[in-house]
Amino acid sequence: QVQLVESGGGLVQAGGSLRLSCVGSGTIFSFDRMGWYRQAPGKQRELVARITRGSSTDYVDSVKGRFTISRDGGKNTVYLQMNSLKPEDTAVYYCGATTPRGSDFWGQGTQVTVTS
Repeated sequence: QVQLVESGGGLVQAGGSLRLSCVGSGTIFSFDRMGWYRQAPGKQRELVARITRGSSTDYVDSVKGRFTISRDGGKNTVYLQMNSLKPEDTAVYYCGATTPRGSDFWGQGTQVTVTS
């Protein structure tokens, strides 16, 4: 069945970079939308970036100019290139995807930790 598997998290110093990957499997269709969400300790989960099948993108204000989302529709894969990382970017990052029928799926999460 449908699964999303994330990778690429880690521990980096402020100013460093990471590239997150999320691979979808178990589908015979392309997701309508794929995106990245994050949840920091003591905070609510927030949308970081999302991308449609047509490759239009949207970002939360705090990451604009630093993060770039992209996708490979044929592979149901989405990436998040994170540059100029800040300590406030520390969170568990989750991949999310929506099917053409409106069903939502989530990955297991990958930890991103940015030190001062």
